[in-house]
Amino acid sequence: MRHRVAGKKLNRSVGQRTALRRNLVTELFRHGRIKTTRAKAEAIRGQAEKLITTAKHGLSGEREDPARGVHARRLAAARLNDRQMVTKLFGEIAPRYMERPGGYTRMLKLGQRKGDAAPMVLLELVND
Repeated sequence: MRHRVAGKKLNRSVGQRTALRRNLVTELFRHGRIKTTRAKAEAIRGQAEKLITTAKHGLSGEREDPARGVHARRLAAARLNDRQMVTKLFGEIAPRYMERPGGYTRMLKLGQRKGDAAPMVLLELVND
């Protein structure tokens, strides 16, 4: 039984899985879209959306309590590989979605990969 077991293993060890997720989320924020397998996209989609929500709460909380914004930035920095992406997340990405209650990403099916017939998708940030 898989009760209370979060996430997919993706046939990788813990360190490889963590690195893969960090890299994919970082690249999603850097480029706005990534082409990957459906399993990997489903594994990181929730993480990316939670990071955007954390950044939104950090930006809105900076007005009342500056420490709240610093805490949100540190949480994001712990989950991303690049400091510049933390700046971009708080400077460009989060303000774009301030009025949106959720659903910041979109998955578009692309068909199967030629080599191993893995289902491919395009995971992108929604432009509003």
